[in-house]
Amino acid sequence: MYALVDCNNFYASCERVFKPELIGKPVVVLSNNDGCVIARSSEAKPFVPMGAVAFKYREVFAQHDIRVFSSNYALYGDMSHRVMEVLRQFSPEVEVYSIDEAFLKFTGFEQWDLQAHGLAMKQRVQQWTHIPISVGIAPTKALAKVANKIAKKFPERTQGVYAIDTEEKRIKALRWTAVEDVWGIGRKTTKKLQAIGVRTAADFVALPDAYVRKTFSVVGLRLKHELAGQSVLELEEVQTKKAIATTRSFKNELSDLEDLKERVATYAVLCAEKLRRQATAACLVHVFVHTNFFKTDQPQHAKSTVVRLPFASQSSITLTQYALKALEQIYKPGYGYKKAGVVVMGITPVSSVQLDLFVGENPKHKPLMQAIDQINARWGTQRTRLGRQDVGRVWKMRQEKRSPSYTTAWTDLLTVK
Repeated sequence: MYALVDCNNFYASCERVFKPELIGKPVVVLSNNDGCVIARSSEAKPFVPMGAVAFKYREVFAQHDIRVFSSNYALYGDMSHRVMEVLRQFSPEVEVYSIDEAFLKFTGFEQWDLQAHGLAMKQRVQQWTHIPISVGIAPTKALAKVANKIAKKFPERTQGVYAIDTEEKRIKALRWTAVEDVWGIGRKTTKKLQAIGVRTAADFVALPDAYVRKTFSVVGLRLKHELAGQSVLELEEVQTKKAIATTRSFKNELSDLEDLKERVATYAVLCAEKLRRQATAACLVHVFVHTNFFKTDQPQHAKSTVVRLPFASQSSITLTQYALKALEQIYKPGYGYKKAGVVVMGITPVSSVQLDLFVGENPKHKPLMQAIDQINARWGTQRTRLGRQDVGRVWKMRQEKRSPSYTTAWTDLLTVK
């Protein structure tokens, strides 16, 4: 049996943990630079659609007393880690599927009351993290997704936990589930299915195997088998990312090369930190810049380039050095740049990096990076920076409504009076 655990309205719930007075009140969270709505509490959903442009909904926010927060990914990431650690107490087999979702596999739990086990899991996560979750339990991962949707849709009847543990429940659940709500079925596939009269998950499962494989490939056939109760999708181990990107739009347009260098250096450092966290190194650095395409009355310029490092690296110093070389190749004066980004590619585990007898990285970089990471972990992100990252400048995304980083920054710890 599998469980799919989903944190309810995760970003909004994280904000409520440290502001319990917001429980039961509408809350929305905005994207980078406070652009659009990326998360909503249940109370806000009737008034604000997902993706709503923030400035266009200011009156709606005020009219319905909706609390608005800038995204605080340091807080959300840490709260996610805490939830996942609690879940590992209930099964040794956990696949972190996203920041707010995880699959658990219950091998050897045949004699357990999994409904009760799910309720205990929900209660402990609530007690230890104050994050509400929904739990779906079923013989396959796809059915666990369906069960989770039922648990979330009918919280009063299910207490937030639902198990598809009989054939009768499986059939009933599939008849209830619209085909567009099935995990893995996107808009294009939905249109194809609806064109042949498939409206529910039960209709999809009733299709012949040969037709599903021919029309929707082996992936669609696996999904059909999963919904039929045949487990073919195992838990996946954490995969090494093929590319890591740090990109930002600027609050104000930048035209000076030195200003752009400071930004690109910071993005390269952030990419390097991500590489070190997953014990990998990169040998390719992609850098791009472009102007504001929406200002059609201004001259436009967009350019990108990729540089190859002579050796794979996770050093902030090395990656910044090559990122700045790339920027110098594509920069043209006389333009107002609105966005820049750094993408590191050619990623391999550090343990697999081949050493070169003649070309290599300064051996002092490794202990230096370790020291920097330790300092930043203790005292806050970017407390220790490279010289190219001008500490005298304040370059920040527009985050006018960001809550404190309660769990990751000493200066933001709550004070009890």
